[in-house]
Amino acid sequence: MLELLPAPPVDPLWDLTAEYADDPRPERLDLVLGVYRDRTGRTPVMTAVKEAEIRLAERSGSKEYLGLSGNAAFNRAMLTMVLGGGDLTGRATAVQTVAGTGALRLLADLVRQTRPGTTVWISDPAYVNHRPILEGAGLTVRTYRWLDPAELLADLSAADRGDVVLLQGCCHNPTGVSPSPEVWEEIAGLAAAHGWVPFVDLAYHGLGDGLDTDLAPTRMLAERLPETLIAVSCSKNFGLYSDRTGCAIVLGTSARTLRHVETTLQNAARTLYSMPPDHGAAVVATILADERLRTAWRTELDTMRRRIGANRTALVAHLAALGHERQAEVLARQQGMFSMLPLTPAHMARMRRRSGIYGTSVGRINIAGVPADRVPCLARGIADALETAGG
Repeated sequence: MLELLPAPPVDPLWDLTAEYADDPRPERLDLVLGVYRDRTGRTPVMTAVKEAEIRLAERSGSKEYLGLSGNAAFNRAMLTMVLGGGDLTGRATAVQTVAGTGALRLLADLVRQTRPGTTVWISDPAYVNHRPILEGAGLTVRTYRWLDPAELLADLSAADRGDVVLLQGCCHNPTGVSPSPEVWEEIAGLAAAHGWVPFVDLAYHGLGDGLDTDLAPTRMLAERLPETLIAVSCSKNFGLYSDRTGCAIVLGTSARTLRHVETTLQNAARTLYSMPPDHGAAVVATILADERLRTAWRTELDTMRRRIGANRTALVAHLAALGHERQAEVLARQQGMFSMLPLTPAHMARMRRRSGIYGTSVGRINIAGVPADRVPCLARGIADALETAGG
């Protein structure tokens, strides 16, 4: 039977990661995967996470099943953190998922069961896994332009009633470009006027302009519109990459609807993985329930955000000093974990080959993964790729 299996496409990010691992050059630089690294290039476990894990280990007496919705305390904490508490949490239900990817898939399944054949709009460019997740759930995918606000609004004006529009709530992956508050207001106005449903992907909140500012567009959409879907990841802002901790949040207009939504999400989870692992969710719930741990987490998250910003500022300065002011200006307007270099796939291949600097073919690099002393090297690698190609 297995001999009939055609050769599948490889995942482009993990393929590049494997190529990096096989590269013998000690000076090579891995900027492919979205993982935060400190000034020395290490991915640390956050202090609040370590303390929460110690507390959990001391009081843990069972590994019993928690149920299809996962950790209830975690789900309540996610509703409060994402929506800011108040009346919005009363209009919402939440189900723990296997990271943000699991949340995206469960919500995609919810959309398909609600209205088979629904069109979901994603940004162009988009996070590499958005289209496969949505198409894997049997949905139709269309794109809207992201980088220019006028083009973005023009394209979303074509979304029809009943369509779903997938929006990254902050720190867009792969571009690092976020709409202004005024553009977010116009997006909400289009959703209200045309009757389409926003589907917000939250993976980097806290790493752009600060936690509450990064969550403000999502909260505004939830307040302004009758229905909103939200996929939340705890991988980046809690550093729980391998613990696969996430949440699917749905806002609706009635308690009856929300009960149906929760059951539908539970049933989808049951067929995919039954229930999510508890460890990361228990860690997050412990942190957010304790004022001291919550404060320590917010402080460390702000430190991470500032380091990412400092990396980007230093790269802009070094690139401008090397005579590439136009490219530096593009990078200066970006925020969050990723930057999209103004380089072609040929430039990126050249930079990988000549300088050992690994980013994706579309120009995305993990700015949070650059050790402080390697920023000048990164700038020189970009400049070399541009100059070798006459760019």
